[in-house]
Amino acid sequence: MTQLSHALGKLDEKSSLPLYQQLQRALRQAIESRVLGPDDALPPERDLALDFSVSRITVRKAIDGLVSEGMLVRRQGSGTFVCARVEKNFSKLTSFSEDMRARGRNPRSVWLRKSAGTVSPEEALTLRASPGTPVYRFHRIRFADDAPMALEYATILAECLPSLEAVESSLYAALERAGNRPVRALQRLRAVLFTAEQAQLLHAQEKDPGLLVERLGFLKDGRAAEFTQSYYRGDTYDFVAELSIAT
Repeated sequence: MTQLSHALGKLDEKSSLPLYQQLQRALRQAIESRVLGPDDALPPERDLALDFSVSRITVRKAIDGLVSEGMLVRRQGSGTFVCARVEKNFSKLTSFSEDMRARGRNPRSVWLRKSAGTVSPEEALTLRASPGTPVYRFHRIRFADDAPMALEYATILAECLPSLEAVESSLYAALERAGNRPVRALQRLRAVLFTAEQAQLLHAQEKDPGLLVERLGFLKDGRAAEFTQSYYRGDTYDFVAELSIAT
């Protein structure tokens, strides 16, 4: 008997509720009560069937319902996992680290690249900067509790930071220490399909759906200082915004 089946208890064959619904309800309660935490893997279907004395068809039917509800996600070649979704308020200018800590999760980054250079033609247009303007570029994988959540590619005007090494873990914390944290931003969200390279970095599959958020951050004096492109796993993030009627 697995630890999960021991925690959930036995199914009641005499109940009027079908066995697959009983198992589905038990798994749902385990997720909601954090017996199963975000990104935890479910035991294989054959093990669940053996532990709960039901057929694999019953187990599959129970899991299918929770997948359709968005509580579980199947990852090809890896198994079935508890969704580790994060609700991001699209109307608040917060950093990834701040969002994760506010949800009791531990943020960290794996740096892919830190470099100094000058603006590309696209960056010059976006940041409203002159050709040849110095910038710093920061490319990294963002993690929450060791689960890869996003790829982030940030370009910052070099004048906003004392040095490339000033950024340790949090880019916004470094900008704040330098007195140049953006106070407002324009954000654009669109759906994308991951490339093979992006999928490998995010432990996803090529052509899995993702979300691209482009952010242009502005300083108090109105200057654009930050252009960031973040690719989020579509199975981990929900973006929400509060709307009100125009007056």
